[in-house]
Amino acid sequence: MAGGIVFRTTGESLNNESSPSTDELHDRYRFENTPLIKRNNTMTYDNTETITVLENGQPISFTFAELLKYHGFGYPGGVAHAFKVMQRGFPLLDDGNPPERGELSMDTAFPGPGGQDAFEVVTRMVTGGRYNVDLTLAGDDVIKSPKGSYLFRIKYRGRTVNLTLRPGFVVEEFVKLAKQDTRTAAEEERLAWLKTDMAKRLLNHTAEDLYDAVVL
Repeated sequence: MAGGIVFRTTGESLNNESSPSTDELHDRYRFENTPLIKRNNTMTYDNTETITVLENGQPISFTFAELLKYHGFGYPGGVAHAFKVMQRGFPLLDDGNPPERGELSMDTAFPGPGGQDAFEVVTRMVTGGRYNVDLTLAGDDVIKSPKGSYLFRIKYRGRTVNLTLRPGFVVEEFVKLAKQDTRTAAEEERLAWLKTDMAKRLLNHTAEDLYDAVVL
């Protein structure tokens, strides 16, 4: 996407525009200067951290970029959430040792396709029948996503880790737009930006900053 995008109401005249407020200017600046790195017309994210699991004792590591290649660009925020959940939860399952990917299972109240794809590529939970979405798992105190809640329960060799998102990382505008049944072209553009913005913000925080974890 070359250059910035400015939203205007259909039929709005440039000459008749009222002067934007400071908040509107700030919001427009943030949108027009989306913190993306574009290489060869493909959006990438400046993050080199890895998640490591084992397959029959042999380590396999994944970057966020590799998870995104599997998922595509539809829900980068969901991919980022899953990446951070695995970073936070996996070390707690076996005293800091990487888990065997085929022995991991999950119950979650988060139905997003970005998260599901990210967990699948690292653990093969979905194809292995070890990934269960249950919206009733989360109480009212858990941060809500557009169609569920940010609660993830990872199970491994008799140990369970419950992870919930901390407040302050989900923008209300994102949830509102994502819940709408219909959106204008401008709203679709804005929602796409908000998804990317969420991914960038999550990747700029440690997993410990983002998610509370309790060993059950």
